[in-house]
Amino acid sequence: MVNFNDPKYYYNRELSWLDFNERILEEARDRRNLLFERLKFLSITSSNLDEFFMVRVASIKDMIHAGYEKRDIAGMTPEEQLAAIQKKTHEMVDQQYSTYQRMLLRDLRENGLEVVSSYEELSEKEVDFLNRYFMENVYPVLTPMAYDSSRPFPLVLNKTLNIAALVKPKKLDKAHGEGPEFAMVQVPSVLPRIIELPPRQKTGDHPERAVILLETVIEQNLYRLFSNYEVLCMSPFRIMRNADFTLDEEEAQDLLEEISKQLKKRRRGEVIRLEIEDKADKKLIRILKEELEISNEDIYHIGGPLDLTFLMKMYGLSGFEELKDPKYTPQPVPELMNDQDIFANIRQRDIFLHHPYETFDPVVNFVQTAARDPQVLAIKQTLYRVSSTSPIIAALEEAAANGKQVSVLVELKARFDEENNIIWAKRLEKAGCHVIYGLLGLKTHSKITLVVRHEEEGIRRYVHLGTGNYNDSTAKLYTDCGIFTADPRIGEDATAVFNMLSGYSEPESWNELLCAPLWLRKWLLARIKRETENARAGKPSGIVAKMNSLCDREVIAALYEASAAGVPIDLIVRGICCLRTGIPGVSETIRVRSIVGRYLEHARITRFENGGEPLYYMGSADWMPRNLDKRVEIVFPVLSEENKQKVQHVLDVQLADNLKAHELTPEGTYEKPDLRGKRKLSSQIAFMEEAVEAARAVEQEKDPKLTRIFIPMESREE
Repeated sequence: MVNFNDPKYYYNRELSWLDFNERILEEARDRRNLLFERLKFLSITSSNLDEFFMVRVASIKDMIHAGYEKRDIAGMTPEEQLAAIQKKTHEMVDQQYSTYQRMLLRDLRENGLEVVSSYEELSEKEVDFLNRYFMENVYPVLTPMAYDSSRPFPLVLNKTLNIAALVKPKKLDKAHGEGPEFAMVQVPSVLPRIIELPPRQKTGDHPERAVILLETVIEQNLYRLFSNYEVLCMSPFRIMRNADFTLDEEEAQDLLEEISKQLKKRRRGEVIRLEIEDKADKKLIRILKEELEISNEDIYHIGGPLDLTFLMKMYGLSGFEELKDPKYTPQPVPELMNDQDIFANIRQRDIFLHHPYETFDPVVNFVQTAARDPQVLAIKQTLYRVSSTSPIIAALEEAAANGKQVSVLVELKARFDEENNIIWAKRLEKAGCHVIYGLLGLKTHSKITLVVRHEEEGIRRYVHLGTGNYNDSTAKLYTDCGIFTADPRIGEDATAVFNMLSGYSEPESWNELLCAPLWLRKWLLARIKRETENARAGKPSGIVAKMNSLCDREVIAALYEASAAGVPIDLIVRGICCLRTGIPGVSETIRVRSIVGRYLEHARITRFENGGEPLYYMGSADWMPRNLDKRVEIVFPVLSEENKQKVQHVLDVQLADNLKAHELTPEGTYEKPDLRGKRKLSSQIAFMEEAVEAARAVEQEKDPKLTRIFIPMESREE
């Protein structure tokens, strides 16, 4: 009898996440990608790593400090996990900077852009330009900070770029002594980090355009900040602090106020990583190590500019369009390309949405129209992360001003969006909306909007359900799915959801929606078991599931049992995957792929073969303990046959992707598929092309004489 819970059948969650970041890094190294897209991928690996340290590494360190010794899903103690993470991360950082220094800088220069790393590479005219720039724009903003017996060690803020220096008084006195003193200055984030130099005369290896980083300019002029001192050495450095916090919600009288307090504590959280130039003076490193109280393993000696997220700003430089992916405009939703209002369209049929290939505008329009429609009585919505200039927030405010009942659940505990969400919550309350802060001890991660409308036939409920946030900005970058429906059964369930969130009343029965933490786990395990039983009985069986992360031991063990029974299982898992493939008698029928492309894969879709009558579901939940047990999540069925076909097509195309997919091998590595003799297919490009063609077809059907220019897309054949 196989023990499907044996730790040898599982990968560690944190190491699996690092594998995901390595897949992004691979895209930065892949010369088949356009050069400026590779800059973007390298920038993403850096920002990802920052968050990983602030949350996941910080959490493991907290476990170690607390003496927590329980082993994880893969049988590793917190100490073993930390050691493995540190080893793998040091290797990854070395690979990041090898990619930047040895590949990207050279390719940039060959394509007309030079990144200047020192003043020795500048002409006299360029030095004069930068000196003026420094005195006029930078010098007034800088604040030098010293550290001596009369002044405490300066507060180093999380993720800020700083320059540390050892300085020595030009005139020695008893107050200062004879030894060097520590000083530092923060590189101001309010100024552009990338400074473009005046156009050059193109000669030899030097292209016409060149940029230099702000910290290089500050280093060159550091002596101006310490006029009575001699600057002995200097080096940029950067720290990561523990940004995770736990709330005692039962003791907190005001959740909003308590989270505000916790956000301030983040500024002084434990330092968990120090990045510093690899050529930094040893004494400088020793001072930082002692004052920040970190170990050698937490120090990263960097062979290049710190914080590679600046490459995202470089991507935004004007020009170089031929080195970037062609711009794509999200297309209209074909079912909504008519003169009817959105409610009339939804009454006719359920409408499937696929972002960002199709525009997010209908979701915004849904709320805006409801806010202004005199027949609408109430709007209820959950908000997890919204954009800084959210049109949905404005529409909810307008709805309240128009006398409608507006109830909004704003999840204050959405990590790194807490401050933003506090601002929105206060603004909505001021506008007259009823704001809910979520359930005690749970994050509300579900994506649902309910509009209650009075019509001739009586009250009708319109619902939007999605896999992604109500964020018009990220909707252009994340792949997500959603459905508009006026199905009375789902409308009744939607009302139950909001009654549960606002009044803690749990209905006795539900029609169609599946809700965590109530019974989603139980339902999911039952569905997997049903496929297992069908396979054993010789009936059609199969599971196809797309998600961001898979790390729940109970779910993985159920998948192993299904595989052992012969159930074919295809998993499309973007990030963390703790499941191992290809284990004889355990996971021989399981295939796992991860797609890393132009957009961040974010949709969650599941298909169960169900004995030959397939069932399709979408929702907000990944297959992780936190999503199944500690969050309010909603999974909803795809009911119409037309939409089932559309969802099946999404899965088929992603399973056929052989350009941006990475397949998990039995050895635990991710490899791209063999392309020999196969048609090359990028699923994301295919979906863009299809959205363009679908919108074009509707336009031409409305007016055969109409000629309209659509955005040209790259061919699927590469």
